[in-house]
Amino acid sequence: MELTIKPCTGAAIAPYLADLARLRIEVFRDFPYLYEGTMAYEEGYLKGYAAAADHLVVLALDGDNVVGASTAMPLLAHGDDVAAPLAAAGYDPATIFYFGESVLAPAYRGRGVGHAFFDERERFGRARGFLRAAFCAVERPNDHPLRPPAYAPLDAFWQRRGYVRHPDVRTSFTWQDIDEAAPSAKPMVFWTKAL
Repeated sequence: MELTIKPCTGAAIAPYLADLARLRIEVFRDFPYLYEGTMAYEEGYLKGYAAAADHLVVLALDGDNVVGASTAMPLLAHGDDVAAPLAAAGYDPATIFYFGESVLAPAYRGRGVGHAFFDERERFGRARGFLRAAFCAVERPNDHPLRPPAYAPLDAFWQRRGYVRHPDVRTSFTWQDIDEAAPSAKPMVFWTKAL
């Protein structure tokens, strides 16, 4: 399987929106996100990326099939739920390029795509003068009932990439878990790296 890594901005993202939405729902259904997504929400969320030239979606393509994607945008374009905790921790939000999420179909994992996603987002942020990259990750308890026995968090991978976890810099995002009757707030912790 020969994969193509394709950075896209603005209108170039639009043809992939439905495929991206389906992939996000599929991948985020697994632990640790356990996300009960809908196509309508996902397509609406992703349209924001297609509407802005400074937003990035990095695609992983197997032929014409979208098998992975990674997103990023200027932190100030994301919203206060992400910018405010970093500002309160002493970071200048105007200097931060925010990494949204990365999703990759299970059959394509372990082939360097995660590194390619980070490389492309870091390159894009540096080229636009951002000084730091940041993202946040959901925190689930070690004894969560839906945690698979073989689950391995990505912390070691992120640390090898030079990212530092900031346990005291937190926010929360709200979504519905696959075992919930309604959405609830999920704790998120920030990671950063100088670009």
